[in-house]
Amino acid sequence: MTADEVGTAPPVEGACYVYGIVPEPTDRVPALDLPGLGDPEAQATFVRHRGIAAVISTVPTDRPLGSPEDLHAHARVLDTLAASTTAVVPFRFGTVLPDVRTVVEELLEEGRDDFAEILKRLHGQAQFTLRARYVQDAVLREVLGESPAVARLRENVATKDEDASYYLRIELGRAITDAISCKRQTDTAEIQRRLAPFAVATVHAEPSVAEGVVSASFLVPQDKWATFEQAAEELAVHWHGRIRLRLLGPLAPYDFVDEAASEIEEGR
Repeated sequence: MTADEVGTAPPVEGACYVYGIVPEPTDRVPALDLPGLGDPEAQATFVRHRGIAAVISTVPTDRPLGSPEDLHAHARVLDTLAASTTAVVPFRFGTVLPDVRTVVEELLEEGRDDFAEILKRLHGQAQFTLRARYVQDAVLREVLGESPAVARLRENVATKDEDASYYLRIELGRAITDAISCKRQTDTAEIQRRLAPFAVATVHAEPSVAEGVVSASFLVPQDKWATFEQAAEELAVHWHGRIRLRLLGPLAPYDFVDEAASEIEEGR
């Protein structure tokens, strides 16, 4: 390990927290001015090696990691990099190595070729994540308006006391859930139709709450960021009062690194 390889790294007193891997910084990459996690005095910085660099900060070893502040600091560093560098390979939260020498010898040197290839595949791209939720009253009105059978069942439930309507309420709940599930498929397809043309890859996750529509991630080239955001804004206007949309990005490509790594492995 040469002095040049750690020239941008701070004197390390303790362990190194690793956020991710980026192309080796050049004059075009802004200097990091970001506090690391665990210690407000520990700034995130680069450890360079053979064309790539690890983004690290010193981290205290006398307390466990995992507070909300730690999680936010981890994401803040990576997402700032995603918005300002050509590519970033984000690491999962909690990657800690004992010192800078280990970062170079066991991370950057051993993984150098794979990291360089992943960075090449992700070059000029960042992740945008769209989270969609139904407005409960609005979607319920839709279901009742579109399905006379469900509407009649709801009216029937309303005319009976709680004990007498027990099984009817179960039936009603299932009917509403099935109707919303059909809507969810249709609306997810509409999100894909409107936004996927501006992305090179997409990933959909099932909603974690009953009123959720989808959590969809898109890998978007930098020259399409503005167009993608405009398309998402138009969709939000189209669904105003019916579906709430939240767009996050540009983010580090959290949902696309494993796929890029798998493609490299399959190509060997």
